[in-house]
Amino acid sequence: MNIDGKHYRTIWLKDDGSTVEIIDQTKLPFAFETVSLRTLEDAARAIQSMQVRGAPLIGATAAYGVALALRHDASDEGLDRACTTLAATRPTAINLRWALDEMRKAIRNQPRDKRVAAAYARAAAICDEDVETNRRIGEHGLGLIRAHADKKGGARVNILTHCNAGWLATVDWGTALAPIYRAHDEGIAVHVWVDETRPRNQGASLTAFELGAHGVPYTLIADNAGGHLMQKKLVDLCIVGTDRTTATGDVANKIGTYLKALAARDNDIPFLVALPYSTIDWSLTDGSLIPIEERDAAEVTRMTGRLDDGTIATVLIAPEGSRAANYGFDVTPARLVTGFITERGVTPATRDGLTTLYPEHRKGQAA
Repeated sequence: MNIDGKHYRTIWLKDDGSTVEIIDQTKLPFAFETVSLRTLEDAARAIQSMQVRGAPLIGATAAYGVALALRHDASDEGLDRACTTLAATRPTAINLRWALDEMRKAIRNQPRDKRVAAAYARAAAICDEDVETNRRIGEHGLGLIRAHADKKGGARVNILTHCNAGWLATVDWGTALAPIYRAHDEGIAVHVWVDETRPRNQGASLTAFELGAHGVPYTLIADNAGGHLMQKKLVDLCIVGTDRTTATGDVANKIGTYLKALAARDNDIPFLVALPYSTIDWSLTDGSLIPIEERDAAEVTRMTGRLDDGTIATVLIAPEGSRAANYGFDVTPARLVTGFITERGVTPATRDGLTTLYPEHRKGQAA
């Protein structure tokens, strides 16, 4: 996507053929900076600290992290150490495990002197595949937005989203925002209600940033305003992303997603989840079994912003010594999800719906 007229992906290989460059998302929206990753530790730190975040981008970064690790140790032990280190960085997003499995398959049977090249090639392919997957999600979701625009006689379609599931969460295009970008580029009048998404404010800092950079109209709202807007008939669609989806359609996404789904159901508003194939965990049939990441309490008790004099500051917003719980995700049961937007099409949030699009995962067939 574009920043000041220049196209960017969120991760790319520098001209030296070995260094990986990322956009440092912890600095947005106040500064646009990039960071060079040269070692396994750099990649693990980038994922853990959320310089990169979003399930697809975490997977892509982990893939390049394996390649960086093999430059220093291309043995089986080096591969295992890299995968173990990276797998421990974020427990909820299944794309991380998927990408590491893909890297193992691409590398394990290669002779040692060819492993580094094979690793870089597979990591680059994972990135390219992610871009194409998200472009297709955008195409399929575009039809849903167009149908609502036609139903409204061309009037503006209001879409509520949660957290950041745009191009900053992927390699490019995004998942939940990809259909919105496509609709905007096609001349359909769209407007996005952007949840601030406490505690890390990914909606306020990232979704607002990228929508504004692309010229998509949006309005930032407090997380708890969504239900009110739905009651007032100011929301036509809810579209969110997901970090892990079970084979039966339960969805783990940023904390607060479940509440939006409940409000949408109560107000008869379609609640859609955009996801790539790599986000489906075919080994799970019950969302309660998805591991929920618990993060540093300081993300709840403190907030970072820009002061009037331009200074970036992190301030305490709770009484000194307050205890805080920081659950990163919640699980929305499939019964509250109207449908999935995938790279293969749109389907109900059911096992049958998913296996219709992905018949290779029908029971009794190899996963």
